[in-house]
This record gives sequence, C-alpha cells and structure tokens, in this order.
Amino acid sequence: MAFEKRALAGRQVHPVGLGCMNLSWAYGDPPPHGDRIRLLERALDLGIDHLDTANIYGLGKNEELLGEAVMDRRADFLLASKMAIIVRDDGKRGIDCSPGAIARSIDESLARLKTDRIDLYYMHRFDPAVPVAEMAGAMARLIEAGKIGSYGVSEWSAAHIREAHAECPMAAVQTEYSLWTRQPEIAVLETTRELGIAFVAFSPVGRGALTGTIGEAPAFGQADIRAGMPRFDAEHWPANHALIAEFCALANRAGVTPAQLALAWVLAQGPHVHAIPGTTSIAHLEENFGMLSCDIAPETIAEAGALVGRRSVSGPRYNSAMQASIDTEDFAD
Repeated sequence: MAFEKRALAGRQVHPVGLGCMNLSWAYGDPPPHGDRIRLLERALDLGIDHLDTANIYGLGKNEELLGEAVMDRRADFLLASKMAIIVRDDGKRGIDCSPGAIARSIDESLARLKTDRIDLYYMHRFDPAVPVAEMAGAMARLIEAGKIGSYGVSEWSAAHIREAHAECPMAAVQTEYSLWTRQPEIAVLETTRELGIAFVAFSPVGRGALTGTIGEAPAFGQADIRAGMPRFDAEHWPANHALIAEFCALANRAGVTPAQLALAWVLAQGPHVHAIPGTTSIAHLEENFGMLSCDIAPETIAEAGALVGRRSVSGPRYNSAMQASIDTEDFAD
C-alpha cells in the first residue's frame, strides 16, 4: 500500500508532514541550533511539504526557528501554525480564543515566522469562555484580510467542529491519533470525513512509544512532557512495553520499521487523513517520509490495528490536569 498526495487547506501535499514542536520543546533538551536548521532543510529537500508549528512551542522560539531556516523556500511547503494556549502571569497555562487574542496572535506569529501569510491557522484548544461563532468569525476576518489561507481547530469535539464549520468552513482538524490513542474514532474522524475536512494526526507514533526505541525503564528528564503521562509511568509502562515488543515483531515480519507501520495504519484510516510525526533525527525523518513508498499489505495494517488499541494499551493518554483542556470526546472506560 503506497500513499499519494492528499488535499489539505486548498493544495495537494504528501500525507506525512513534519511536526516541528520537539525541535524547540517537549521531549527533552532540543538539539543544537545548527542541527535543527539542517533537519528542516533536509525535510524540504526530501519533498516534505507540510510543516506544522505553534506559538506556544518554545514560547515562540519554534516559529522563529522556521522563520530563520526555511522562509527562503516559502513556496515549497504548506505552513501551519496555531494559537490559543497562553502562559498566565502565575506561570500556569490557560486558553484564550477571544477575537482580540486571535488578532494579536496572528500578527505576532507572522513576525516571528518572517512571512505575510500562514496557510493553515489553528485554534490550538477549545475556549469555553468564548462563543463558537465569535471564534469562527475572528478566523473568517483573518482569511478576508489575507493573513491566513484557511483555519482549523485542534482537540475540539465533533459538536463544536460542526458549529464552527457552519459559521465559517474550516480546512482541517488536528487531534492526537495513533494506534494507541483512538479518541477520534468516537466522533471526530467520521465528522471530518462527512464534512470534507482534512484530519491531521499529531503524535502518530505514540510520542515515540511505537518506534520501539524506549527501554524497559524510561528515565525522562524534567524537560520531557512524557514524564507526566500515565502510559509511561511505572504502573503502566511494563505492560505497554511488552505490547510494543509484539508490535515491533509484526513490523519486522512485514519488512518495515515500527514507526513506518504505525504511520501507515494512521493514513489507512481514511483518504482525508494526514500525519505529522516529529523528530530531532534526520535518519528518523527519512524513515518516516520513506514510509510513503513502502509496500505494506492491508492485512498487516489491519493486524496492527487489532493488536494495539484502546483495550490493549494500559493507562490514559493524559493525567487529569492535561485532560482538562481537551474538548475531544473521551471513552467512558
């Protein structure tokens, strides 16, 4: 099974893009600056034509990185960024999708990115304090002003997606989705398919778990957000590590890497589905993008889906504090 280009925000792009977050934040200390530049340049050289960032990644540093590294090749890729997550004066995170915040955030992001237009601009989380019509209306005004090509939302419920789409048609919905995170299958995946909205899966290799490279006793530092995620803790990781070993054996029998099988499974869930794996390694970048030319049998993809899923994975994806900001439907058990 090979994967051709797919529609996203008014253009055809490869369905494996690049999530740029961990070049600046999230999974341990980021690599040296020069290595980050080289990875982004290599991504474009390979043909990756969908780069995803956000204003919160590194508190603007990730957007600045893209502005420095690749804006001289602006025509070569679809640029996606996000707004909504803020850091309050007390250091805690919050959400602000008020029209004023949207108007300020786009100008700040454009300046950091050194460009005059973002192709796809997401509201990173749902803001329950702002009427959906006001949020969608603010995005419509950015489209009218030429500052963005289209808008999307991230981790929104199907009902709120429908409400916003009725006010101003959206181009994409971004949500965590992988073999071991299946919440979009409750309602969001079908809603996007029905409405003709692209679905963009972030963390499609399970925050690195489905690569098979995390050992029996992971030791994440303070700079690694996985240290606070239940599936990686001492209670749940032993069972997940054993499950992933079975998954790796399946990938090995198919002649592909575990990451490639995980990505193929995500893309096989619908022709409107895209994936944006992140990496700090050029070798892994090439491996991920190389999946598009792998010949993986549909039966193998189906077997992967039956092996790794909500009934076999141990632990919830987020702790209660992180889950509180998620609008996407969750399983009752």
